[in-house]
This record gives sequence, structure tokens and C-alpha cells, in this order.
Amino acid sequence: MDFKELKELLAMFDEGTIREFSLDKDEFNLYLSKNEQGRPVAEPLATPSQQVLTEVQPVTSQPLPQRDTSGVSQEAVAAEGKTVDSPIVGVIYLSSSPDEPVFKKVGDQVAVGDTLCIVEAMKIMNEITSDISGTITEILIENEDVVEFGQALFRIA
Repeated sequence: MDFKELKELLAMFDEGTIREFSLDKDEFNLYLSKNEQGRPVAEPLATPSQQVLTEVQPVTSQPLPQRDTSGVSQEAVAAEGKTVDSPIVGVIYLSSSPDEPVFKKVGDQVAVGDTLCIVEAMKIMNEITSDISGTITEILIENEDVVEFGQALFRIA
């Protein structure tokens, strides 16, 4: 069977009402199916199970040292602020285009809904907006960084 004959056979099968077709000729085997689940290509190989014996070492747990928070004021804790995290995985852009200024920089005031950056995911540009009002105290990413879901992008106090 040459390529032209095979191509014609495939076209007839595709256009026809036959659901399954099988051809065995010399060393050539062909199976076609329009059903949801065809026959398996190969039988799975049975693998011998081997038991692996390992010696379990006891783990001793030690309590973590406690942080002394007596010298930390409530203002210092509040000054740390809240982070704005990435809702998706993608590439960060701090401006709308390379020749435009950044959306926000450290020290800028932000209001709820202000655009902070853009995350490109699957060729779609997603604006990341602030969900709180305050001052940007820290930008935790660089332009064109790849960010993960939940990664902190900005700190706002």
C-alpha cells in the first residue's frame, strides 16, 4: 500500500459512516476508530514489585525559639503594611509600554482601584489594581520579572 492509497483510504473512512476499520496486510497493520475509546496500542508491561527496606531514623523535634516582641511597637508592625499579591502567573510590566513612565513608584500615594502594574499571561494583559489605599513603601519585583501566583508585588502602608 503506497501513500496515495493510504490517503484515499483515510479520506473515505473520515467521510463515511463506518465507525471502526482494521486492515492487516503482510507486515502492515492499520486500525482506525471513530469511537470514544479505541483499542489499546500496546498492552502494559507487568513490572515485578520489589520491596525496598529502609531504616527509619527517629526525628527529634525541638521547639522554635520565641521572638521577643516586647520592644516592637504597634506603629512598627503597621508600618510594614500590606502586600499586593499576584493573582496569576505571568510576566510583570511596571508601565503600559517601554517608553511610558511606571504606573507607581516608592512613595506614591495609591487609592483603591489604582493600577499598579500589568501581568501578561498567555498573551493577555491583566491590570493589577490596589485593593487598599495608602503609600507604596516597597516594590518587591523588577520590570519583566516572571511572577508566581500569590507572589508579593508591592507593599503598601
